[in-house]
Amino acid sequence: MKKNPNSPNPERRTFLKAAAGFMGATLFGGVPFRAFAQAANLAPPDRCFVFAYFSGGWDQLLAFDPRDPTVFTAERISETRILPGYNLINDSRFSGMPLVPEKDGVLSNITFGPAVGRLSNHFDLMTVVRGINMTTLGHEVGFRYFLTGKRPIGSAARGSTTATEIVGQLAPRVPIPSIAYNIETYNDRYPGHANALRVSRSNDLLLTLSPSTRTLDSEIEQQLIDFRGQPISCEAAAYGARGVGETYENSRDQMQAVLSGRLDNSFRFERPEHAELRQKYGLAATPPAGGYDSTEAGRAALVATALKQGISQCVSINLTGGLDTHFGTQLNHANNQRRGFDALATLVDDLRATSHPSGGNFMDHTTIMVFSEFSRTPLINGSGGRDHHLCNSCLLMGAGVKHNYVFGASGDIGMGPGLFDLRNGAATATGENILPEHVIATVLASANLDYSITRVEPLRPILA
Repeated sequence: MKKNPNSPNPERRTFLKAAAGFMGATLFGGVPFRAFAQAANLAPPDRCFVFAYFSGGWDQLLAFDPRDPTVFTAERISETRILPGYNLINDSRFSGMPLVPEKDGVLSNITFGPAVGRLSNHFDLMTVVRGINMTTLGHEVGFRYFLTGKRPIGSAARGSTTATEIVGQLAPRVPIPSIAYNIETYNDRYPGHANALRVSRSNDLLLTLSPSTRTLDSEIEQQLIDFRGQPISCEAAAYGARGVGETYENSRDQMQAVLSGRLDNSFRFERPEHAELRQKYGLAATPPAGGYDSTEAGRAALVATALKQGISQCVSINLTGGLDTHFGTQLNHANNQRRGFDALATLVDDLRATSHPSGGNFMDHTTIMVFSEFSRTPLINGSGGRDHHLCNSCLLMGAGVKHNYVFGASGDIGMGPGLFDLRNGAATATGENILPEHVIATVLASANLDYSITRVEPLRPILA
């Protein structure tokens, strides 16, 4: 294909890349952009979803699968192959024992690791799934497995991401049904309206939603020239059947209309109308050098805004990272996890305190899945860190799932994945492993959606 000799500048390239997200279909969620732009108020969907990713493989002893250090002692390592190591954190902000919170006289049925912190106070919204067999120790494979509920072929993802499945089935009446922030997204069977708007940073989102200083038509037409490798000489060439031009023709007016709605201002947290949000998430009045989304709290504020303002139905976000710590101290890993859990706690605080137009609060209408690609080994290696481990856990919160509940378990020798009767969660030697597809099927079933694409049954005891 012939290249355009006049290479666009980086700002223009970013605009074109972001704008392409709006060209997947003539309708977003079945609503023309023009109708959206003329609406007086955005209406949040009745059901929202958040997929929060902790990047690098988390330590479940610090998170959702802890052990009592007075039982699993250093003296018993040869027997249990488990060392909680809480005493090695050596920081008063972290408990030396698993957390068992109490709320309104009700004791948590879920024990939490020291890194979870104040998020554990929301145990009354949670189901924790333990003993998940990831069947891989590869970062990309485990990550894509949990995103789609299908084991990759090699490292290549199969199927659509869960957010795409949700949006594809529900076709929500919101302007950007799905946002994927610094996270992969796939669509293998739905029309363009189910595509996530993928952004790497909040600046990409702002650029996408901001009116362009350039003439929109000429920008897209230049992109068509670049794409086709030849000038557009007539309308037939520009808007050929089943081509990019036809897609552009269908979406041009709608794209201009959504830009005129100035949704970008919803994410410009430095604006005066966001003072309360800044205070709630601990954000400065002036954006830091890396932008508000350079912190976990800023990213959580982005999620809250997208849902509460009725801009999106699904937000998938890389919430925190730095967890692939084969070296270093236990405090490093605990700190990295705590930042993510604290941000998540603030998000849940916010959603619980905000009324939903359909009744109740936003958490009554929101399902949150928190996951990582695998876990860390229950033993500490010679470099003071933990390596990759097959057995994993995840957190489900909010609408459609049972609360204050634990499903599954890891073994008390080496924290291996167990075998369970998936109909009731009972451990049994003739049972099955819990796999990521069981979790994804459960998320879909929690909203009464078709989960047959996973080819497994949901974990029914978890369903509310």
